Amino acid sequence: MPDLLNLLTDIDGVSVGHATDLVLGSGVTVIVFDEPAVASGTVLGGAPGGRDTGLLDPSMTVNAVDAFVLSGGSAFGLDAAGGVQAGLRELGRGFAVGPVRIPIVPQAILMDLLNGGDKDWGLHSPYRDMGYAAVKAAAKGAFELGTAGAGTGATTATSKGGLGSASAVSSAGHRVAAIVAVNALGSATIADGPHFWAAPFEQDAEFGGLGMPAVADHRMRLKGMDTPATTIGAVVTDAQLTKAEAHRLSLAGHDGLARALLPAHLPLDGDTIFAASTARHRRDDMASLMELCHLATIVMARAIARGVYMASALPVEGAQMAWRDRYPNGH
Repeated sequence: MPDLLNLLTDIDGVSVGHATDLVLGSGVTVIVFDEPAVASGTVLGGAPGGRDTGLLDPSMTVNAVDAFVLSGGSAFGLDAAGGVQAGLRELGRGFAVGPVRIPIVPQAILMDLLNGGDKDWGLHSPYRDMGYAAVKAAAKGAFELGTAGAGTGATTATSKGGLGSASAVSSAGHRVAAIVAVNALGSATIADGPHFWAAPFEQDAEFGGLGMPAVADHRMRLKGMDTPATTIGAVVTDAQLTKAEAHRLSLAGHDGLARALLPAHLPLDGDTIFAASTARHRRDDMASLMELCHLATIVMARAIARGVYMASALPVEGAQMAWRDRYPNGH
């Protein structure tokens, strides 16, 4: 379809905003829904950090969210959701409790405190203000990938991490897309070469078109044995889903994470994937749900590779090299 951007904003009713600070070496990304979206999520890493992730369990009462927040800063970054809530409250958004409205904004954070950026922010972290700036910047259409928003300070075992996104359309015409901040203990690339683990799923040379190497060296490569790391993201569809079905979609997103990063879901990873439905298009059959899960796996894998492929190194001494710096000729 010609109007697709291969981004999360290909889903009608979804806006994305970034706050990026290259000196800090960190940032915030917010996914805002025009109307509350049925949502769930899953945490499969052993060292997660998040806010309001418990309410995403299908057994919990609140069924829909106003936004998702992805942030750097480790636990300090949890302040970002407060800034996002402030921005949404100005717009009159939120879950009604009597005369009060409370914006529902589940958040996941990643660990980027050791990337060389200036983290000497004084008494209060900057993340609340960055969350507010990100929601104010939220818009439909194209948005920056790579070293932007929550992907600003992200790293992997081999090359600079970053923010990625990808989209697809099902045979029934439903759209599904992923957004992800790739900050992995493991690697998105194979051995010490340029090839991506997600290569079998690539579309239109979106991350270099290199395919797979003749031999795939799958020995473990980690950026540290005692350094927490997290890949965080979301899968969103315009197809109508129940909360339980959104939960299943988030698990399929994790399947894509595990196909694009090796290793994944480690004891020191905090891998978290949210899922949401804008319910713009009716769907109530099992076959379409299974195809959406299939596509969720693929778009998440592609988004992870794109996040690393599009990243640039932080402008600080000793910063991790980006894929494009390591392979300036694309191979």
